[in-house]
Amino acid sequence: MLPKKKENSKTKLHARNKHRGRYDFKQLIDSCPELAPFVKLNDYNDESIDFFNPTAVKMLNKALLKHFYKIDYWNIPENYLCPPIPGRADYIHHVADLLGSKNKGKTSTGNQIKCMDIGVGASCVYPIIGVKEYGWSFTGSEIDPVAIESANKIIELNSSLKGMIKIRLQPNPASIFQGIIQKGEHFNLSICNPPFHTSMEEAQSGTLRKLSNLKRKKITKPILNFGGQNNELWCEGGEKRFVQNMIRQSKQFAASCDWFSTLISKQANLKSIYQTLKKVEAVEVETIPMGQGNKISRIVAWTFFAHK
Repeated sequence: MLPKKKENSKTKLHARNKHRGRYDFKQLIDSCPELAPFVKLNDYNDESIDFFNPTAVKMLNKALLKHFYKIDYWNIPENYLCPPIPGRADYIHHVADLLGSKNKGKTSTGNQIKCMDIGVGASCVYPIIGVKEYGWSFTGSEIDPVAIESANKIIELNSSLKGMIKIRLQPNPASIFQGIIQKGEHFNLSICNPPFHTSMEEAQSGTLRKLSNLKRKKITKPILNFGGQNNELWCEGGEKRFVQNMIRQSKQFAASCDWFSTLISKQANLKSIYQTLKKVEAVEVETIPMGQGNKISRIVAWTFFAHK
């Protein structure tokens, strides 16, 4: 028996998210004809792609970015993380609300809003969406020179992104803000999608579970349909330790950023993260729930300023 048919809209996504409805593959192919060979009828006789196929997933992203955000060139090196666009857009919309809630409910737009993306990645997706939806300017940090080259190429080949996004190399992987935030520089917001897993073995195990659910049969060979390099998928101590380090280091740059924020995928990590925020004496902490399909996550944001 087939599982229950999916709903026509992704109602858990933010109200301003352009991806709340089901993918209109005719429109996407009109915008990006290269997607056409990957679109097939699924078990429900609906048009879809094989999400098991990394090339198909990458082409879907390219089509979404071209259709909804007018991105003419977008590509990433083989085996680099290909992030799901709807979830990335949700983060941007929710933190826009956060900034607005401290600005008498007025959505903050324009390039005077400066956002830092910690671990911008080869895809440059968060800055793309932030620039296109709100006109914010971005500084992206990255420890991987190949990812930096890819992100810079995306910026260079899209005139609407030029002058709006800067990418900086973080030479010390143990540092998050030191070496990136320059003297006298101030950001309204920092965002981050931290490495989730504690080891490559754990990352592969998680991928096998995800793909087995996707294919509705046991998969024993890990294929990263969304790609990902080691530093993108895992770090020692996983998400919890990475975020705790970020929080401790943010204290040193308390005056340099209005709001620090990060995605937290694992609810079990929240308790220790709140404890760390208490230790560094964050003035205000916000937890923003997010949902996409069956996946539930949240943004945790903190500030050292007393916002009125």
